[in-house]
Amino acid sequence: MDLFQKFSKIETLIFDVDGVFTDNSLLVTETGDFLRVMSARDGLGIRLAVESGLRIAIITGGDSVGVNKRLQKLGVVDVFQKIDKKIHTFNTYIKDKNLDPDTIMYMGDDLLDLEVLSEVFLSACPRDAAPEVLKVSDYISPFNGGKGCVRDVVEKVLMAQDKWKY
Repeated sequence: MDLFQKFSKIETLIFDVDGVFTDNSLLVTETGDFLRVMSARDGLGIRLAVESGLRIAIITGGDSVGVNKRLQKLGVVDVFQKIDKKIHTFNTYIKDKNLDPDTIMYMGDDLLDLEVLSEVFLSACPRDAAPEVLKVSDYISPFNGGKGCVRDVVEKVLMAQDKWKY
């Protein structure tokens, strides 16, 4: 099965945050809070995915009120933060939502994503992902984390399903 066919079967897209929605940079404030920069184009991609009926979920080790508010504003309901073992959250999520792993794409960028990447139908990563992640990913976006990789995979899914309106 080629990549276009794989993208056409995706019903659920699950993403990491740091290194995927962001460029992996953290701005540390004097109070010890972390600030992240996210791409507005990635945000529009998520909103278009939600509007087209795709399920979007986030599984991240980070913990940010700001990130949570941003994702909720885009229509993402399933956001799991402060997750040490992503595979446990992934397995619980697909069981609770009765999801077929053969309809799921996961995009991650680092070592903590490897277990989930190996369990999904379509594994994806940004161009600047860790070498171990690049090695196991079905699809490597030509865009870096925080620089359009999320929008890239959303567009691929929507185009493969004839849902891209532009």
